[in-house]
Amino acid sequence: MATQLLMKDGLGEVAVLRIINGLLASGASFSAEDFHRDAMEGLSELELKQRVSHLIEVMGKYLPTNFEEAAHILGNIRDHWDEGDANDSLRSFAAWPVIDYISVYGLEHPKIALSLLSYLTPMYSAEFAIREFLNRHPEQTYNEMSLWSLSSDEHVRRLASEGIRPRLPWGCQLPQYIENPTPVIALLNNLVDDTSDYVRRSVANNLNDISKDHPELVIATCRRWMAEAIPARQWIIRHATRTLVKAGHPEVFALLGHTASPQIEIRNLNLSHTHLELGSDLRIEAEISSCSEQMQSLVIDYTIHFVKASGQTAPKVFKWKNLKLKAGETVQLTKKHPFKVITTRNYYAGQHRLEITVNGMARAETQFELFLPELFPASS
Repeated sequence: MATQLLMKDGLGEVAVLRIINGLLASGASFSAEDFHRDAMEGLSELELKQRVSHLIEVMGKYLPTNFEEAAHILGNIRDHWDEGDANDSLRSFAAWPVIDYISVYGLEHPKIALSLLSYLTPMYSAEFAIREFLNRHPEQTYNEMSLWSLSSDEHVRRLASEGIRPRLPWGCQLPQYIENPTPVIALLNNLVDDTSDYVRRSVANNLNDISKDHPELVIATCRRWMAEAIPARQWIIRHATRTLVKAGHPEVFALLGHTASPQIEIRNLNLSHTHLELGSDLRIEAEISSCSEQMQSLVIDYTIHFVKASGQTAPKVFKWKNLKLKAGETVQLTKKHPFKVITTRNYYAGQHRLEITVNGMARAETQFELFLPELFPASS
């Protein structure tokens, strides 16, 4: 059986050799043997982002200390870059330290560096590197990214969105845009109707980031975008509001075409256990009846208010069912929720509350007691 590659393996010896060859072919002057020795020293012991930092440091040792000279070399590298094995899903990682080198050694040269990042981003997204410039040179960088949003290159347009995501995974946060994302949305207005799925997905993810801190602003933006009734925007809006849907934000359901004020009644909400032992399954049953003369579009979720270590509770929303409920119709719903030991959740004994929500609004609730068995019985 073939060994499964880890993400950090994308920056191993093969990547180092591609970096060496690309730099030398682009005009760099150094000993390939020395670069290889320093790059490989301790590399196997490092995790992915540590490998990026290590290789940037090695590049800094062998490239010219004058950033303008180093930038001239990097400005040629796309013409000489080895794309790697087409069957290697991690082959693009080799360009990551090449690009992020600019955010370390070019940070005080924003005019040259920003131009270089837009040139190199098709090799591997410069979304991490650009954030250092947004924090150090916010106005100059934002203005440049606004121009990028109008670029003919989809990679550059995507960088304009992905690079300014306030809470980009793996990237440093952008506190100024977490606090006030209005400039981000102004930039996204240029990209909402982009012809590239690659770009539109970034727009949706960006807006989803913003929704975690400014849900009302995101809903207002989506309403404004929907006013022009452009079909391609529907996917962006659904994807951009997924966190709001999961959180049960009431206003988002009507935005997505569900009934704004459902006229329903929930009867016979029953649980299989009122006293539940960890390791068991909780079966939930309920009847949903329409009190309307119209068809209703409903999103049925349930929320469990889990007991925390402090004794307080914290809600967690779980998806149940989306349905179209006809006038006067009654449907029977059942759901099995496992209470298994998992690494991502700590369970605590006590009374838990369970709510049924319809289009984000709590419509019924009940309670159950959770008990924790002895996981490690005392030895005799």
